[in-house]
Amino acid sequence: MRKEDVVKGYLPATIVAGERGEAFAPSNIALCKYWGKRNRELNLPINASLSVSLAHLGSKTCITESPDGVDRVILNGEEQAGDSKFARKVVDFISLFRGDLKQAVQVETENNIPTAAGLASSASGFAALMLAVDHFYDLKLAPQHLSAFARMGSGSASRSIFNGFVEWQMGNREDGMDSFAVPLDRDWADLRIGLVKVATAEKKVDSRAGMQRTVESAHLYQSWPLQAAADLEKLHIAIEQQDFMLLGETAEQNALSMHATMIASWPPLLYWQPESVAAMHKIWDLRAQGLQVYFTMDAGPNLKLLFLEQDSADLISAFPELEIVTPFATT
Repeated sequence: MRKEDVVKGYLPATIVAGERGEAFAPSNIALCKYWGKRNRELNLPINASLSVSLAHLGSKTCITESPDGVDRVILNGEEQAGDSKFARKVVDFISLFRGDLKQAVQVETENNIPTAAGLASSASGFAALMLAVDHFYDLKLAPQHLSAFARMGSGSASRSIFNGFVEWQMGNREDGMDSFAVPLDRDWADLRIGLVKVATAEKKVDSRAGMQRTVESAHLYQSWPLQAAADLEKLHIAIEQQDFMLLGETAEQNALSMHATMIASWPPLLYWQPESVAAMHKIWDLRAQGLQVYFTMDAGPNLKLLFLEQDSADLISAFPELEIVTPFATT
C-alpha cells in the first residue's frame, strides 16, 4: 500500500493553498525506543514507543508560494539543491497533500538542534512540516491523522506532533491509520533532561538504514519487541507514580538493549564514540556516589541525561557543557 493511496482518503475534494503555513514542533527523546519497521513504505513500527518532548528545542517551518514557480527548500538559511536528499524528501512529502494543485512552494525550516546527528531533528522536522502543510492547505486534519501522516515522513515525528509524554501506538491495520501517537495526561515539573553533545556532524549511517540492517542481520533483535513491551509497561507505572528511579533505570536499559541489537548486526553498527563511552562511565560513577542520574541514547553518539531539578548543579559540575531542558516548563 502506497502513502499516496492512504493519504488521499483523508483529504478534501478540492485542495486550495493559502498565503502562509507556519508551525513549530519539539524534538523528542524516546524513553522506550522505536527500532524496527513492519512496513517500510508507511514507517509502521514493530513495537510501541514512549517519549518526552524537548520543549523549545525543535523545528520551525514556514510554507509560502514559490516566487518563481519552482519548489524551493531552505534549511537553516541555506537553500538546498533541488536534487539533494533533503529537498527531495521535503517536496515528496508535501506532494502527498497538494494533489493536483500545481502551485510550487517555498519551504523554510530552522532547526535549533543539530540535523541528522542523533538528536531527533527529523522527528521535529517532519512534525513541523506536517503542521505547516495542514495550515497552508487548510486541511483541518484531526490530531491522530496529523500524527499518522507525520509518521510517514519520519517514524518518530508521530510523537513530535504533541508535547510532554507521548506514546506512539504500534497499530495493526494494513493502512497504518491506527498507528499514531497520543499525549499522556501527565506532567513532571522537576524532571530535567541534559544534552551531552559528543558529536553533531551528520551520521554516516542514518537511522532508517541502521534500523533495516539490524532487523535483517541481528539474531539478537528477536528479543527486542518483548523487551520494548515490558519497558513500556514499566514507564507507564513510573510516570503515573512519579517514580524517578524506575523511569531512569527502564529508559537506560531500554537504550542499551536497542544499541546491543545494533552492535549484533552485520556489519556491526556502533554509533558510540570514545567520548560516549567515557560519559557513560562518568554517569555510572556518579550514580555509585549517590547521585540519581541516568542516560538514554538514540541512534547516534550523543547522550541525554535524565535527572531531577535538585541535582542540576551537580550535573553541570560534572558536565560543564551540559544543555538542560525543562520539558514541562509551561505546564
